[in-house]
Amino acid sequence: MSVSSSFALFMNEAPAQAAAWAQAAQALGAASALDSKTQALSYLAVLAATGNTSGVPFHVLAARSLGATRQEVASAVLVGLPAAGAVVIASLPAALAAYDGQPT
Repeated sequence: MSVSSSFALFMNEAPAQAAAWAQAAQALGAASALDSKTQALSYLAVLAATGNTSGVPFHVLAARSLGATRQEVASAVLVGLPAAGAVVIASLPAALAAYDGQPT
């Protein structure tokens, strides 16, 4: 799985901060009561709701590797539609393209 160009730049140009970020993300994941697939799908929902489309392809592939179906990925992206509004729709093309193995 490859990360977005902006995240790759972050890791290359600020390795200490990237390491701290990764450590925090891993600790937060370990503290979660959710199973890995549910957590991955929930994270996709948050990315979509916040309009963070650059992280969607990476996290779709992570969810897929944990057994998420294409429909589960689409549903996770769209679950925030009532609360966040149409902003979530912008993540749908990137999510489905990543799931289908197409470049975004």
